[in-house]
Amino acid sequence: MSRPASGGDEVLHRARRAIASAQTVEQLRQAQAVVLPLDYGLSLTGTAQIIGVSPGWVCQLRRRFMRGQLAGTPDAPAAGGRKRQNMSVQQEREFLAPFLEQAATGGVLVVGQIKAALDKRLGRKVALASAYNLLRRHGWRKLAPDKRPPQK
Repeated sequence: MSRPASGGDEVLHRARRAIASAQTVEQLRQAQAVVLPLDYGLSLTGTAQIIGVSPGWVCQLRRRFMRGQLAGTPDAPAAGGRKRQNMSVQQEREFLAPFLEQAATGGVLVVGQIKAALDKRLGRKVALASAYNLLRRHGWRKLAPDKRPPQK
């Protein structure tokens, strides 16, 4: 048996007001994640089934509401992002600048050279895909010539 949901009267009152004034689905779900277990004694799993999210996400929504991080506000944590980045976007731009300048003036962009420089910059070996991903993030794409000769 799971433990009963905790919260308190003040949190419950705030959540009920949030349901009444919710302007987005995220805000409504967050408030429901607080109200349903406290008012109706639902478990996190039951609450998750009703509001259409996973039990883990219900727990996240509840904790964020209790901390005052309301969904859909500028201070709310955003999902996604670059969690394991090697360099900031600006550092990547500076790192790629010489290679892209050389390619822009008619040179050839050699991904192997970029990978070697990236290995040296980071002080460890990285996968070749890391170099390709770096280039893709900064708008580079491989331009391949036509494989067929022109028709006469």
